[in-house]
Amino acid sequence: MGAINFTNALGIHDNAMQLRAQRAEVLANNLANADTPGFKARDFDFKAILEAETHSNTSFGMAATHSAHLSGTSGFADDELKYRNPLQPSIDGNTVDAQTEQALFARNSMDYNASFEFLSGKFKGMRNAIRGE
Repeated sequence: MGAINFTNALGIHDNAMQLRAQRAEVLANNLANADTPGFKARDFDFKAILEAETHSNTSFGMAATHSAHLSGTSGFADDELKYRNPLQPSIDGNTVDAQTEQALFARNSMDYNASFEFLSGKFKGMRNAIRGE
């Protein structure tokens, strides 16, 4: 039996939380620019990016180029941000539908909280296992 590591213990939820936080930024930017003429709403395919990252077993494309760099994740590249096709584009060229963006933002927030709760339970379980409870 091998040693337990965080990747095996936590599954995809730590990566999912990072991607959900970045998606929240993209959706919030869309909402902030709902009245900006010519602004194009953007989003990324969360499921496709997460699936690709879980199969590649990499840390979302970050590479340390110096020994003093901290490890981290970048989530997705700008080329993975796609423009949203508007259901009803406005006359000024803005493609943000505030109601759609709010619904997507709320769903993303709920999914983030679900992953957070799952990870919290995993950490409690690991803490109890270490304590022998």
